[in-house]
Amino acid sequence: MPTISKIAVYALRGPKIPRPHWTSHFPVPTGNEIFVQLHTDDPKVGPGIGFATSYTTIEPLIHPWKTGFAQQIVGEDALAPERLYNKLFNLTTNREANEKGWSREAVIRLSAAVKLLFNQYALFNCHVDIACWDLLGKASNLPLYRLFGGFTNKVDCYGTCGYYREGKDFGELESELRLMLEQGHRRLKVKTGGLPLEQDLERLAFIRKVIGDDVELMVDVNRAWDIKTALRAVEFLEQEVRPRWLEEPIRWEDDRRGAKLLSQKTKIPISGGESEITSYGCRALLEEQAIDILQFDVTMYGGFTEGRKLTGLCELNHVGVAPHHDCFIHSHLVASSPAGLIVEAFTDPERDPLQAELFENAPAIIDGQIEISDEPGLGLRVSEKALEKYGERIL
Repeated sequence: MPTISKIAVYALRGPKIPRPHWTSHFPVPTGNEIFVQLHTDDPKVGPGIGFATSYTTIEPLIHPWKTGFAQQIVGEDALAPERLYNKLFNLTTNREANEKGWSREAVIRLSAAVKLLFNQYALFNCHVDIACWDLLGKASNLPLYRLFGGFTNKVDCYGTCGYYREGKDFGELESELRLMLEQGHRRLKVKTGGLPLEQDLERLAFIRKVIGDDVELMVDVNRAWDIKTALRAVEFLEQEVRPRWLEEPIRWEDDRRGAKLLSQKTKIPISGGESEITSYGCRALLEEQAIDILQFDVTMYGGFTEGRKLTGLCELNHVGVAPHHDCFIHSHLVASSPAGLIVEAFTDPERDPLQAELFENAPAIIDGQIEISDEPGLGLRVSEKALEKYGERIL
């Protein structure tokens, strides 16, 4: 069996822009990922590629690579992602990892690293895991969606937009929406929760008016509302906005129970899961019967190893799968299962230049769908030009 012989790691950062894109209460970077290439001792297998995403600083993800993390991986079986995932996840309770400054406590002390608070290892682990599965697909000469189950080769796709920006008025918002429609999107997701409720509801009604009733609309609160605010909001949304789903409506401290209570009071499907940090947190959402749609992110926790398990769990619990972020990665999971619903795209190149430029052969979004290539593995080739433009080699 081929073993992992060499690793290349890059930090990918988009440019800083003068008017950042805000959700309800935090800004999102234009690009913030770790990219890894796993090479094997078999020239016929590889390299495999993987990604880890952070919406805050990626410095905690860089440090381990500079302090020996690769030694945990080199020499391992390249075609055994489950075994390697388990080994790396167990670093969360490993003394040596703590001594090298890879501990959960060290990450907690980094006040900016909100997304990494309790589980930096899940983020280290996921990009390695994705790369291992890419290797496995290439060794099998199969695209991953077929290796995972092959339910379909086409998946629906929606565009995320409607961010808050300094000085952004309804005119600029309308121009943004029309751009997304011109790109061929038939399904859009917009942000809310960043203004007083009455202003946000007026904004959502305006969005619905601009895009019309034939375009599906999803509404993302990013965990900004308490239960009382959410209950007031859904009364209006049901009548005037008619969203396909309401995403992460309840504040973080009691979001699972709050989402369950809200779901009992509205006909709007509730979605969530991107803010969890392990697959166990997603399992708890399902056990709580808090959501109708699960939105895990394999580039932030779990990789494909855990994403496959969550997809199966959703199917058995009659919950849809609509992963957060990275449509070209997640399309393989969504296409693999009847539980798969849709993937998320960021097609504004200012908001996400990495989606626009990182891959030489990215699948086109046509009539709101992505058709997955039958090239083996992820079927993606990274652009050396984009890597040079946005990447910093760290290993």
